[in-house]
Amino acid sequence: MGPYWLFFLVPLLGLFSPKRLAPDARLAAWCLIGLFFALAIGLRHEVGGDWGSYLAYLKRAGEMSLQEVLLASDPGYYLVNWLVAQFGGGIYWVNLICGAILMAGVVKFARRQPLPWLALLVAVPYLIIVVGMGYTRQAVALGLVLLALVALGDGRTRTFIGWVLIGAAFHKSAVLLLPVAGLAASRNRWFSMAMGALAALIGGYIFLFDSVDHLWTHYVEADYHSQGGVIRVMMNAVPAALFLLLYRYFRLEEGERRLWWWMAVFALVCIPLVLVSSTATDRVALYLIPVQMFVFARLHTLVRDPLHRSYVVVAVVTYYALVLAVWLAYAAHSQFWLPYQVAWSA
Repeated sequence: MGPYWLFFLVPLLGLFSPKRLAPDARLAAWCLIGLFFALAIGLRHEVGGDWGSYLAYLKRAGEMSLQEVLLASDPGYYLVNWLVAQFGGGIYWVNLICGAILMAGVVKFARRQPLPWLALLVAVPYLIIVVGMGYTRQAVALGLVLLALVALGDGRTRTFIGWVLIGAAFHKSAVLLLPVAGLAASRNRWFSMAMGALAALIGGYIFLFDSVDHLWTHYVEADYHSQGGVIRVMMNAVPAALFLLLYRYFRLEEGERRLWWWMAVFALVCIPLVLVSSTATDRVALYLIPVQMFVFARLHTLVRDPLHRSYVVVAVVTYYALVLAVWLAYAAHSQFWLPYQVAWSA
């Protein structure tokens, strides 16, 4: 368990460090932190519940032509595997590339928050450790979704759509976020909604049409039970509820406020849906993890007294330390992450 607590300690030290770096040094520090976590994700050995499945992906991709790769389901992930296989690389290179994409999104998103180190700390227990080291394809999609959310927060709707569609090439479920572009548009709202709807239809046709029956059969009709799915949905629901109650008091521009209002609504909608199909909803809820980072990294701004602000920050840190401790000790599948091993221990 030690390495996982080290991962948690890294942003904690950054959060409470008394020294403030110059802008250039700060950028370099964040690049190093992103590299550290990308290496931790990429060089892991037999960590995560689907390790064998991803080895099979690499083997299968190495036997395919480029045309077959591009026409395959989730072509983005197949393309990464195919390129690695062409150069004689192994699964560690695939995971390193995927880890780098995830961390690019995490770092970019975290640095846009009032307390970037706290945003990163919030991401460590589940987004980085569980998703990043266990759900490789969806981790890449989530990293690209984080980049998309940054773009949409800046009002760059087309860039948002582009990042989401690229993410959908790694995991089809990412297209479910496309309607957010229209709902959150701050200017030319009707045009943006129409563009978002059109992109959703196109993306849905390209990425989901041939798999709808498969998704329904395996995620809904079979009623697969994603153990812990309700807990993970509730982890999104708590900050979502806080945001909906307090959003008027956050210092946000109108477009950004609308974006996170809808993200919070979607997080709450997942509560009844998880009772219908826990696995399907759990997978969709992964894309709403940014709500946790966004809300908890700025919750302290609602408090005027500096001492009370520090209490809020400490409370968030304590909460996520408990999340990590409980997951390591009691999660149904945490044994697939334990112990943490690196490539040279193979």
